[in-house]
Amino acid sequence: MNISLDQIATLFLAVALLLLGGFIIKRVGLLNKFCIPAPVVGGLLFAILVLILRQTGAVNLELDTSLQSIFMLTFFTTVGLGASFQLVKLGGKLLVIYWLACGALALFQSVIGISLATALGLEPLLGVMMGAVSMEGGHGAATAFGGTIEELGIHSALSVGLAAATFGLIAGGLVGGPTVKYLITKHNLKPKDTNQHDEIAAAKETDESKSSFQSNNFLTQILIITFCMTAGTFLGSGFSNLTGFVLPSYVGAMFVAVIVRNILDKVNANIVDMKAVNFIGDITLGIFLAMALMSIKLWEVAELALPMLVIVFAQVVFIVLLSIFVLFRLFGKDYDAAVMVGGFTGHGLGATPNAMANMSAITAKYGASPKAFLIVPIVGAFLIDVFAMPIIITSINLLK
Repeated sequence: MNISLDQIATLFLAVALLLLGGFIIKRVGLLNKFCIPAPVVGGLLFAILVLILRQTGAVNLELDTSLQSIFMLTFFTTVGLGASFQLVKLGGKLLVIYWLACGALALFQSVIGISLATALGLEPLLGVMMGAVSMEGGHGAATAFGGTIEELGIHSALSVGLAAATFGLIAGGLVGGPTVKYLITKHNLKPKDTNQHDEIAAAKETDESKSSFQSNNFLTQILIITFCMTAGTFLGSGFSNLTGFVLPSYVGAMFVAVIVRNILDKVNANIVDMKAVNFIGDITLGIFLAMALMSIKLWEVAELALPMLVIVFAQVVFIVLLSIFVLFRLFGKDYDAAVMVGGFTGHGLGATPNAMANMSAITAKYGASPKAFLIVPIVGAFLIDVFAMPIIITSINLLK
């Protein structure tokens, strides 16, 4: 029996699965511990159900996920609007070092993914999906670039990217804490006595405390977001037409949003309301990830499971060794450096919430690190993409 769901029914299902995932996470401690996102839980459970129904011949389900691209574009635009140079300045030299390290990681992850995929006899573009796209980029980038690569004829790209991102997310939660504990124990590290808490907290509060959530204010944020989406779409298509390089519209929208945010801050720092923007971003991220995960074709991933695990394992080993022997020294060889390593591991293999969970667990046991809690979210939430996106886009265009 064939069942087809239209746009509205698919949207309803995505929202239902998003809520179901959140309900399950609250009641399953292991999922909560490793910061597994609600859309991943709900979406994957549904994908497994679809696989069972398909393999048994009971039902063949078709979903219309055409609205997914709008939610994806909106989310990446909200990420760009979060890039305030005021907060970046507070991070100083260490933020730049951390940022450059993230760029280097994106390059190394792409090289590892492409090289191992080629060695294992896979399509090199699948290696891109198991590199920086799914590791440093997480489910969001896997969904976005998976669609782009599938348009180039690699039909399993999205499924492979989402599966690799899920494995990476779990690994990031598993290895971050033990890596930092090793560094703290070996070097007998202690948190510093500092007055940075107040300065950093004040800057963040200023950036996020302007919300009134009134209809006019909310509409203003939607106006800004949709303007950036429109301008970014034109930028992406224009760049692609002029150069022949694939530049997805969400990348263009994100960079336009960065420019718009900082121009508006010069005019009036109260125009962009980050509470409202983050609210919109959280909802659109959840829905577009739920749509992506619930439509994943697990039967396409099954035959690639072993090589995928090999590549993801190599990525995990690489980031742990890089963190211990290189990054810890680059970040200053102190307690803050160790905590930042935990964050780096979290978003280097999964996502910024994973990084925050790693650091929260570490600081709850050993003491506060305000410097780490300033730098890691800023870089992990947006600045990381300034390097990662060009590396990924160049890799795709060289291999297409």
